[in-house]
Amino acid sequence: MRLTEQPSKYDNLEKMSVKELITNINNEDKLVALAIEKVLPDLEKLISAVEHQLRNGGRMFYVGCGTGGRLSVLDAIELPNTYGIEPDKIICILAGGVENLVLALEEKEDDIEEGWRTLQSYNVSPKDIIVGISASGTTPFVLETMKKCKEHGIPCGSFVNNENSPISQYSDYPVEVITGPEFVTGSTRMKSGTSQKMICDMISTTVLIRLGRVEGNRMVNVRLINDKVVDRSVRMLMDRNPQMTDYEFVKKVIIENGNVKKAEEALKAQGLL
Repeated sequence: MRLTEQPSKYDNLEKMSVKELITNINNEDKLVALAIEKVLPDLEKLISAVEHQLRNGGRMFYVGCGTGGRLSVLDAIELPNTYGIEPDKIICILAGGVENLVLALEEKEDDIEEGWRTLQSYNVSPKDIIVGISASGTTPFVLETMKKCKEHGIPCGSFVNNENSPISQYSDYPVEVITGPEFVTGSTRMKSGTSQKMICDMISTTVLIRLGRVEGNRMVNVRLINDKVVDRSVRMLMDRNPQMTDYEFVKKVIIENGNVKKAEEALKAQGLL
C-alpha cells in the first residue's frame, strides 16, 4: 500500500474535541517542512533545470490533477502580476482543463490522452520542461503525459509523496517528499497538498528571482493592478532612491512606465537618478 494511503496514526477522530483535532493536525503539518528539507538537493536540481530552460527561451508546464494540479494553477496565475512575466512562460496543464478548475473533475485523472494532447496544442518541444505533480506518484494523467514527453525528448521533472513511484522513473529530476500517512486516511489534500503548495512556491519564486524579476528583496516588476500596488511601487522606488521625495511625481512616472524597474530606467535616462 502506498504510504499516502496507509491508515492515519490517529483514530476515533469524531470523538476528539476541536482543540485536540487542530493540535494534532498542526503537529502533522509541522512534519511537512522537515520532509521537504530532506529533499532540498533534489529540488535544487529540478529548479536549476527549470531556470536553464526558461533562460534559453523555453517554458515550464505544470502537469497535474486534483489538489496538486489546482495548487499549480494558483501558483501560475499570480506570477504575471507579481513578477511581470508573460502568461505563456509558466503554464498549467490541469486534468479537465484550467477553465474547469472549480468543478474538481477528479475522474479526469484517469484520462491518459488529454495531457499530451493539450501540450501539443502549445507546440511543446525539447526547449520546454514538464513538471508533473502527483501525491500518489501513479496518477495516469500525469504518468502517461510524462511518458509521451520522454518519447519526444522533452525534459521532465516531478514531485510526488511516495518513494520509488512510476512517475519518478519517467522524470529526469524527481523529487519524492515523504510526508507520511495523512491525518484523515488517504486525504492527500492535507500534508501532501501542503508540501505541493510549498514546492510550487519554491520553484516559481526561486526561478524568477534567478531570472532577474526581483532586485534586493523587492518586486520591481510588479504590475500596477490596483491602488495598493501602485502605492507600494511608489514607496519602493522612493526607498531605493532617497533623492526622489515627490510622491506624486514618482507616482506619475511609475504609471507612465508600468512598473518600478522601467520607471527607474526612464528617470536615469532623464538624468534624474
